[in-house]
Amino acid sequence: MKLLYITNGINGAGGLERVLSIKASYLADNFNYEVHILTLNNSYQSPFYKFSSNIKFHDIKVEGNFSNYFFQYKRGIKKIIKKTHPNVISVCDDGLKGVLFPLFFRNRIPVIYERHASVNLNFSRDYKTPFVKKAQFYFEHKLMVFGAKKFDAFVVLTKGNKKDWPNVECIIIPNLSPFKVVEKLVKKEEKVVLAVGSQSYNKGYDRLIKIWNIVHKKHPDWKLKIFGKITKNLNLQQEIDLLGLNKIILLHKPVQNIEDQYKEASIYVMPSRSEGFGMVLIEAMSFGVPCISFDCPHGPADIIKDDEDGFLIENGNIQEFAASIIRLIDDKELRNRFGIKATENVKRFAPEIIVPIWDVLFKSLVK
Repeated sequence: MKLLYITNGINGAGGLERVLSIKASYLADNFNYEVHILTLNNSYQSPFYKFSSNIKFHDIKVEGNFSNYFFQYKRGIKKIIKKTHPNVISVCDDGLKGVLFPLFFRNRIPVIYERHASVNLNFSRDYKTPFVKKAQFYFEHKLMVFGAKKFDAFVVLTKGNKKDWPNVECIIIPNLSPFKVVEKLVKKEEKVVLAVGSQSYNKGYDRLIKIWNIVHKKHPDWKLKIFGKITKNLNLQQEIDLLGLNKIILLHKPVQNIEDQYKEASIYVMPSRSEGFGMVLIEAMSFGVPCISFDCPHGPADIIKDDEDGFLIENGNIQEFAASIIRLIDDKELRNRFGIKATENVKRFAPEIIVPIWDVLFKSLVK
């Protein structure tokens, strides 16, 4: 079986890159797939995550204005398809060009679309969004849904994500865990709450800073560590400094050995406004870390079992989120109970369970 993944790049520290590294490597090493990965602008040369040596990488250069970019993109992909002769193509691109792929490339090779983000990522809305912009979002979403119907298979990560794609026949295949469950981990029980993910409006770290300002008044000896690509124009550090929390809320760049942070953390928090899945939740749960997340569209509710291995909070309810952190800080026994349950519940995302589902899908399209 020859499989061609098409993605923008693999040098980022995001969930899409993490999942692709594990899934593609597992297929190549355990299922004997001939796996090819196509990226743009040499963005395969310094992968953030480790990929199997059995995977073959390809790259095309795209630049310039829209027409030049599109021409180079289309010509380059056709060249790689002709070179590799894949049995199946899987598009991993949450942008507009990804979901419109079948409209640009008409061939007899089955094409799958893997959606790793909520539609909200493409269309950030709030009460200040002008009507013209909302109208643009509406028509672009209609166009995306039209493109989605043209794929041979359209895969989303959660039940909630199906709501983004009305009248599209969606297949649900959740992400897989990158870490083996550590069932007898002796935690250091540091007074640390952890968050992981690139800084963006969508990730909601501005909300988390407000939440921590409340928590800090009750537990000034606890720290909040945030690991992820730093975006200076969000002014998060400035906001932290204004609250006098610069020694309490610590912003760090992405690290490859993030498992060391999970091992030390006592609580994991996700303040996102929207998620495609919430990969970091299953990562934290693999290390027995209880999680607290806003019940945002659409991933956390499919992962966290509320009041069993963590807490799901009404999206945007800062006071309730802060109260839940304080509750877990105050109750070590509850933290431990949630942590044990987390390691049990996260086993359903193991690669040996998830990858065979993909294998069945790929083979069903080739028949």
